[in-house]
Amino acid sequence: MTTRTWSPAAGLVAVVWVLLAGAALWLVFTGDPAGRLLAGVAVVALALLAIQGTLGRPRLTADPDGIAIRSLFGPRRYPWSRVDRVRVVRGRRLGRELPVLEIDVTEEDGGEHLLVLTRLDLGTEPDDVADELTEIRQESGS
Repeated sequence: MTTRTWSPAAGLVAVVWVLLAGAALWLVFTGDPAGRLLAGVAVVALALLAIQGTLGRPRLTADPDGIAIRSLFGPRRYPWSRVDRVRVVRGRRLGRELPVLEIDVTEEDGGEHLLVLTRLDLGTEPDDVADELTEIRQESGS
């Protein structure tokens, strides 16, 4: 029985925590009102990223029964029968081609949902994850 997990790189999450500490110090020690506002925004944004990177691990789990996506609100499980398509889409950003893993799923109520995961979410290349998801699904017989 194969179970695979993908998470943001631990080193990257640690860097975000360090940046959060620096932004918090900036917020505490700056006397400039505009600087306080900017530092406050940075603290909130970095706190959300750090918490997501820490509590949202693993971001994606796959096993013969299906997949699970973890967010700040906990994991969400989809059996393979509700996973309609797994594909890698390439888009251009800032002059670079960036692959994104897209997973089309059907909710229990019949609604459709698109899960979008980047290299930062997965800690590895989306192409490799798509290949492994396909293998796990084929092994399960779904």
